[in-house]
Amino acid sequence: MRVSQNPRVRNLGILAHVDAGKTTVTERILFLTGAVHKQGEVHDGTTVTDFDPQERERGITISSAAVSCSWADHRLTLIDTPGHVDFSDEVERALRVLDGAVAVFDAVAGVEPQSETVWRQADRHGVPRIAFVNKMDRAGADLDAAVDSIRVRLGAVPLPVQLPVGREDGFRGVVDLVRMRAHLWGEDGRTETGVPAALRDEAVRRRRALEEAVAELHADSLEEFCAAGALADGTLARALRELTLTGAAVVVLCGSAYRDRGVEPLLDAIVAFLPAPSDRPPVHGSGTAADPRAPLVALAFKVSAAATGRMTYVRVYEGALTTGATVLDTATGRRERISRILRVQADRTVDMPAAVAGEIVAVVGPKAVRAGATLCAPDAPVVLEPPVTADPVVSVAVEARRSADTDRLSTALARLAEEDPSLVVRTDPETGQTVLSGLGELHLEVAVERLRRDRGLEVAVGRPRVAYRETVVEGVTGLLYRHVKQDGGAGQFAHVVIDVEPLEGGEEFAFASAVTGGRVPQEYVRAVEAGCRDALAEGPLGGHPVTGVRVTLADGATHPRDSSEMAFRAAGRFALREALRASTLTLLEPVAEVTVTVPAESVGAVLGDLAARRGRVTDSAVRGGTSVVTATVPLAELFGYATRLRGRTQGRGAFTTRPAGYEALRG
Repeated sequence: MRVSQNPRVRNLGILAHVDAGKTTVTERILFLTGAVHKQGEVHDGTTVTDFDPQERERGITISSAAVSCSWADHRLTLIDTPGHVDFSDEVERALRVLDGAVAVFDAVAGVEPQSETVWRQADRHGVPRIAFVNKMDRAGADLDAAVDSIRVRLGAVPLPVQLPVGREDGFRGVVDLVRMRAHLWGEDGRTETGVPAALRDEAVRRRRALEEAVAELHADSLEEFCAAGALADGTLARALRELTLTGAAVVVLCGSAYRDRGVEPLLDAIVAFLPAPSDRPPVHGSGTAADPRAPLVALAFKVSAAATGRMTYVRVYEGALTTGATVLDTATGRRERISRILRVQADRTVDMPAAVAGEIVAVVGPKAVRAGATLCAPDAPVVLEPPVTADPVVSVAVEARRSADTDRLSTALARLAEEDPSLVVRTDPETGQTVLSGLGELHLEVAVERLRRDRGLEVAVGRPRVAYRETVVEGVTGLLYRHVKQDGGAGQFAHVVIDVEPLEGGEEFAFASAVTGGRVPQEYVRAVEAGCRDALAEGPLGGHPVTGVRVTLADGATHPRDSSEMAFRAAGRFALREALRASTLTLLEPVAEVTVTVPAESVGAVLGDLAARRGRVTDSAVRGGTSVVTATVPLAELFGYATRLRGRTQGRGAFTTRPAGYEALRG
């Protein structure tokens, strides 16, 4: 494995389902590393990373927050990400710039729905992870069950490297199976000892199982294991690191962050197993990863457009960023000047003269840089792939209560969309209303509350509406369209014949040409495809976007003088519109997977309510005296569900959701 050029830097995210304890884990890390001198608590509203008033009131993370600290001569930059599905776009942007991650799981619940979502996001970005099973002090906590859920629900290969000392309320430490040492916590803090006699046999058995699992996955370890019958501590540690970096396995640790137990070994594991910037592949085709001598390459992944000033968060991949430098924004072609470089501590900052490859910082000065833009040296332009932004599924109409505030509202909405690209602002062409769209009811609720608090605006909000789609059930064949215009001078001529059919597999659009003999030149074929894509914006049923369509250009004809790309684009647009009107279409609605946790005596009422909401139950299980029901429910039926669930369960029920795509509108 390549030796790291800057091995003492770790850029990592803390990922988890809501309420798994990731913010508490972050707070304990900051306290133990000396970054803060008082431990913050989520339930007290005193956390460092959840500094926004809404985060403290709601007890959830809404925006990703970056903090820096040091451990064992290593500089750690941590990003505490949201756990609620409505803010998964924040997780997506963070994962795009991180080198590694700690996935936090509840020791009772194991892998929960949003855990799966963020895990899949990390898979897409190839981010190496270690796992921390939190809340080992809770009644019903079970490390082995949590590890099994990682294996079954995530398809990962978990490698537990610790053995708990004590169960539930008696949890007091862990045995490190790599070094065969025990870490115990008491009133005087942590002590390190030999393995307790009562756990010796179990620790030896688990160490042996760990060695066997590693030997199966790691060629060098297999050779030593076969020759010596065991693995040396150093060999085991190196193999665990290499398996983590390749994603072949996931190291699993455990503890109770709330009770300050298990966090120091987690910090040691972050340093030992997660990658340095130079352990990651180069961000573009050539060069060396994290080379500070190369031309500048950086990615803007977050914009904070607060009233106090505009900050752009960037990850420096190559070269160095210096105060006063001029950089090129390849998304707009503008040159921007860097007036300040800041190391971020949540809502506090420290000025820096420069940032080198591998660092995550905030910059002040750029006025038009958006999230996803590449910043680079003006004489060495590079374009990096931006983070993917999810399509909004819920919309509300917003308007200023006072007509004098209309312009202020427009400015405030534009700033919100600049900070959060998953928020979309548009004007309804039929009603003239301003429509705000986002990823969920809570997402929009938080955005509207920011308008009220941060901008001092009184706004009226309409009832939430979901984003429907239209799709083809039965298409048409051989639809002919001739686009002919002659109004003096050069005319427009395009003749196309298209076939339209449903597209399976969840794809949005596919286009192919079956024209032979050069009857339609290739540049005109591309123009027809572009016109068809234009036509997908509004379907005939209700003006909703059209998805799941395959279009084949079957034939066509040109005019030697009047044909052009513009004419064929228009022909493609109008031909597909006519074809869609002649096809059989159906409406699609967004659906969500809902996981409801309720007391056993409330299951009947909950199932009845889900059925009334057009829900389809897909799973039901009993965990620790409570029932867990999973169902697929149309998103339109979930507005106000939290209040209804509390009423039906005397306040004891809870639920989580995650997007499950689109389905045909149910009757």
